[in-house]
Amino acid sequence: MDTKIVLDTLWVLLGAMLVFFMNLGFALVESGFARSKNAVNILSKNFIVFAVSSMGYLLLGWGLMFGDGNGFIGTSGLWFVGGADNSPAVGDAYQGVYSAIAWTGVPLWAKFFFQLVFCGTAATIVSGAVAERIKYLAFILFSFFLTLLIYPAVGHWIWGGGFLAGLGMWDFAGSSVVHSTGGWAALAGILVLGPRFGKYGPGKRINPIPGHSLPLATIGAFVLWLGWFGFNPGSTMAADPGAIAHILVTTNTAGIMGLLVATGAAWLLLGKPDLGMSINGLLAGLVAITAGCAFVSVPSSIIIGAAAGLLVVLAVVFFDRARIDDPVGALSVHLVNGVFGTLAVGLFAQDGITGVATGNGLFFGGGFRLLGAQALGVVTVGGFVFAASLLVWFLLQKTMGIRVNLKEEIQGLDIGEHGNVAYPEFLIHKPSYHVANGHGHGGGAAGGGR
Repeated sequence: MDTKIVLDTLWVLLGAMLVFFMNLGFALVESGFARSKNAVNILSKNFIVFAVSSMGYLLLGWGLMFGDGNGFIGTSGLWFVGGADNSPAVGDAYQGVYSAIAWTGVPLWAKFFFQLVFCGTAATIVSGAVAERIKYLAFILFSFFLTLLIYPAVGHWIWGGGFLAGLGMWDFAGSSVVHSTGGWAALAGILVLGPRFGKYGPGKRINPIPGHSLPLATIGAFVLWLGWFGFNPGSTMAADPGAIAHILVTTNTAGIMGLLVATGAAWLLLGKPDLGMSINGLLAGLVAITAGCAFVSVPSSIIIGAAAGLLVVLAVVFFDRARIDDPVGALSVHLVNGVFGTLAVGLFAQDGITGVATGNGLFFGGGFRLLGAQALGVVTVGGFVFAASLLVWFLLQKTMGIRVNLKEEIQGLDIGEHGNVAYPEFLIHKPSYHVANGHGHGGGAAGGGR
């Protein structure tokens, strides 16, 4: 077997495994930002969503996304007919079936698995945004439809040789395909669900609902940070040393700038360097650079990351004031900065910086051509994903209901949906005391009953 194919395959599969590992990061961040009474529910959703996504993408999603067809959807290679074997897909071996991804010479199943873990990431973004009030089965069914039909359609338009790619839109690793798709789907779900009980009071009153474990959220952020070094550099889908090194540095640089600026902005606006804002600032910088990591310079990644760090803080404040309840900040991180990152390509791209002929962005003499294509992609993806997701959420609401009842929401979804809790030893039960002759140890009773 050709040495290049071996090295390319090892690199693609390593990148895919790092992206898969991001499922743990999302589980930790989301559960940490949620209350302890909903921790099992969050963890279970993040656990099962990858299985559900895998099934949807395996059954139909891959073919719709990468199968040859028309500008809107793939029609060839559905259910892997005409393409599923274990031989290396060298050159144009699958031309006429999956020609849009024939440029990478790794085996078909390596291509499939790498794209699968991206699909799973889009679905898990929704989990945190609808946390603490959604029915478990409703979330599972929505995730299945998202990965079976909605995500593959967007992926085909941009990565599968569809009409947006034909119009000159670029999204290297998924600011639009993955992050804004998950964000638009989450926004639709939040609007149908409504806010958590007690989140908003009369008038403009906003009641903070802090998460139960910032240590978990911080560990999750580090896991996601590591996973992004597979997410972005792995999207070369080839062991290209120069491109991988460049992408690694632009990715990390944008992430650290997002973290630093969000920390500073929160300090100025809120009076303290809020750790939750720092975490979301890091993630915002990573999301924003995802579309352009291979198309922009390191100095440009500094600006992109800094802008993302400011945007995420302002977006969190905006969504709260708009009474759009997002427990983990998924909209601010993935939707807002997925959109910004996509547009940033049109501003900061430098033609051929890693060998890709994107054309130059507005700030590098390219005029508005590339920015216009990126803006069209943002509007098209947003309009389609939001409308399609809204339809699915409404259908689920009318048929089975998507929100737990108020009693279950107050008690916690861990008990109502799963019948167990994350921290059983921390449950405090008011003890029963036998009081003899009217005398008892009141201090003990009071202490145990708090």
